[in-house]
Amino acid sequence: MKQIQWNYADKRRVFRTDTHAAAPFLSFRVLEEMGFVVNGFSTRLGGASTGKFSTMNFSYSRGDDPEHVLENFTRMADALGVNRNRMVASWQTHTVNIRRVTREDEGKGVIASRDYRDVDGLICAIPGITLVTFYADCVPLYFVDPVNRAVGLSHSGWRGTVNRMGEKTLQAMNKAFGTRPEDVTVCIGPSICKDCFEVGEEVVEEFQKNFARKDWESLWAKNGKPGKYQLDLWKANAVILEEAGVCRDRITVTNLCTRCNAEYLFSHRKCGENRGNLAAFLGIAET
Repeated sequence: MKQIQWNYADKRRVFRTDTHAAAPFLSFRVLEEMGFVVNGFSTRLGGASTGKFSTMNFSYSRGDDPEHVLENFTRMADALGVNRNRMVASWQTHTVNIRRVTREDEGKGVIASRDYRDVDGLICAIPGITLVTFYADCVPLYFVDPVNRAVGLSHSGWRGTVNRMGEKTLQAMNKAFGTRPEDVTVCIGPSICKDCFEVGEEVVEEFQKNFARKDWESLWAKNGKPGKYQLDLWKANAVILEEAGVCRDRITVTNLCTRCNAEYLFSHRKCGENRGNLAAFLGIAET
């Protein structure tokens, strides 16, 4: 396995990179230390896919060989130490819809078809089920409630962020499990950084409607091109989480940009449609 040379936004030890498992993956140290959850974020390495999907693609819908995608899920399950057949995948369409996962959902989106769609967030409190969401620049949000032993995993691109996906996930966990935001640890996963995320004025206008003026200067900046800005999705999601009641010291923000590390992570801004999908994984470990 080749040595991974990450391009870090800074040198904090936010992640552990496991290159000795069945497939290389990143995991949040703060979640590992909690002791009862399994978490991971895939890389492009260690899979069975070829060509533009090389090699660890988790999308069945982008034209990859389904047998290769299934093998990738198998390898990642082995690497994480979870049951592939109990994984449950989202069906993302940039909504803020959240599904409570039950035992009847096991395997959906991985070894079985999904009887749902337009779901960008998943929540669960059943040990042994692993939640799966997909990425190629958008923001993964990992939620762990140690009091009620519940987890959530949500996809938050700029549309999800401006519509406050982080807050919506916490609300869904509160309704389902009694989760209190002040008890929750949240991790903002690998995704596109501010320096790489250029947007138009129409996107900034949407954020102006949904964020307090005091935060505007820290969330975006003009980049010298007419009508163009650099938008900070990492900061925006952190603001949403704090406003929703999550303690600042329980929010871990990524230091890895998908576009800056496109050799190892799929990036839509770098590759366009000629790519596969990364995946985030989160579940309660079986005892």
